[in-house]
Amino acid sequence: MIFIAAKFRVLPQHADRWPEIADEFTQATRREPGCLWFDWSRSVEDPTEYVLIEAFRDGEAGAAHVRSEHFRNAQRTLPPHLVETPRIVNVTVPQDDWSLLGEMAVPERS
Repeated sequence: MIFIAAKFRVLPQHADRWPEIADEFTQATRREPGCLWFDWSRSVEDPTEYVLIEAFRDGEAGAAHVRSEHFRNAQRTLPPHLVETPRIVNVTVPQDDWSLLGEMAVPERS
């Protein structure tokens, strides 16, 4: 799968509304057949920073995402709300879902 983590620094006046601002893009991406997940989180240290964790089935699904109309629309509509160009880590990993963090295994509860 293609695994992507991206950091978005949002202008302070838009930070509280970022989930709403990005919602159309988020929902359309989640509906893509090759999208495994597309999840936003807000930094607990910097309220203007959002982290996007996304994954696509394979390179073809990632390419389809970048070619989509909603991606092109996001390229036009999201940057005016940002402080800077988002930073990204993009890797291909040989799995198709989250793995368990064995070092913090939770015992079964009855």
